[in-house]
Amino acid sequence: MSVDVAAGLAGISRSYLMMLERGDRHFNRRGLVENVAAALGCSPADLTGQPYDPVDKPSAEAIATIPQVELALHDATLDDVPDLPARPIWDLVADARLANEYRDAARYDLAGRGLGQLLTELQVTAVTTNGGTRQAALAALVEACMVAHDVAGTFGHAALAVQAAERGQDAAQRLGDPAVIGFADWHWALALVRVGARRRAGTGFTRVINALVNVDPTTVTAAREAYGFAQLGSALIAARSGRADTAHEHLEEASRIASHTGDLNSLLMHFGPTNVAVWRLAIGVELQEAGKAYERATTANIDTALLGSADRISALHFDLARALAQEGGPRDIDAIRHLDIADQTSPQRMRHDPIAREVVRELDIRARKKLWMLDSLRHRFGLAPTH
Repeated sequence: MSVDVAAGLAGISRSYLMMLERGDRHFNRRGLVENVAAALGCSPADLTGQPYDPVDKPSAEAIATIPQVELALHDATLDDVPDLPARPIWDLVADARLANEYRDAARYDLAGRGLGQLLTELQVTAVTTNGGTRQAALAALVEACMVAHDVAGTFGHAALAVQAAERGQDAAQRLGDPAVIGFADWHWALALVRVGARRRAGTGFTRVINALVNVDPTTVTAAREAYGFAQLGSALIAARSGRADTAHEHLEEASRIASHTGDLNSLLMHFGPTNVAVWRLAIGVELQEAGKAYERATTANIDTALLGSADRISALHFDLARALAQEGGPRDIDAIRHLDIADQTSPQRMRHDPIAREVVRELDIRARKKLWMLDSLRHRFGLAPTH
């Protein structure tokens, strides 16, 4: 394939693709990674090199939990479970919520600890019991699958993240709660976004929107949260595809819903005006709005205390860093500061994020003098010096 053809398929110029190949430009947008991968007929992971080796003990411990999660999903379904005993249902429900709390705190090592066994026991209980016990097991299984999706996806096991999300979908459908189905479908679509399957992911987000658009927000608040997240997911896909007007339309609808719901936290997902502002920043970065996205986020006075989530707080500071890095140098010192906060808040997430690693490299290449904070970041990410 010629450079001209590859660039055309990726939707970028020939010179830009050549600069990416030489390392003169960097992959600071996830949509760009997906576009180039699609043009070359490979997966995004083929470009990013995921999964990465762990650079710290907590990350190593988190990665060590993934084979048990994989086995739990391969060795059981909701139609065929092993002949194994399970703990009392309320112990399982409590463990699923605790794992989700650790996930929200970006402690994937703790979220993943015992997660494989928990998934197996929840599936066994869902299949071998009935009535309220079965319903509780299905609801907890949806939550545990969301955790498995995040643990697998964070450490570069994208296919396993899709499988975990699909098992959560199956459990949600059997549970029959529209809000839970919406959240499960949202995670499934997000997992597909991670592997670059935008078309099918978009179908998933649209399905949630169509299913929940007429739900009365005064009686089923969780369903409105799921609906709002589906609007955010649709905005994300539009942004990664370069459709700015569509992205902003979905953002505005999510913002409208958030203004009615306020800051809520079903399944520790944090839907509301605060998190919508965080998503608005991320989508602005994908649209290459750079300084405009940064100024919009900083003037919004986002109160991170309302989020109460290491995962969301680190995402905010990371995207502030990305926005400043997109400007090409004038505010790199501020970008480094935000990236440092993001890593301090959620080191496991940041150090295994391919875009975060690219931003560190880009800032290191541009640095005109030795900066201790930048050197520290590079060491913490396990990256070699660029000069």
